[in-house]
Amino acid sequence: MARNKPLARKLRLAKAWKTNNPVPVWVIAKTLRKFTRHPKRRHWRRVKLKV
Repeated sequence: MARNKPLARKLRLAKAWKTNNPVPVWVIAKTLRKFTRHPKRRHWRRVKLKV
């Protein structure tokens, strides 16, 4: 990837980076383990972003 990125692409990459987190423990506790997995979790090597 290029060193100099357009701002829009950089913002999209930052959003993808931030949303790639597990479900917080307090959410799992509050929902009585109904939501334990994150459906949009992404692995850096398996799933590539369409950015």
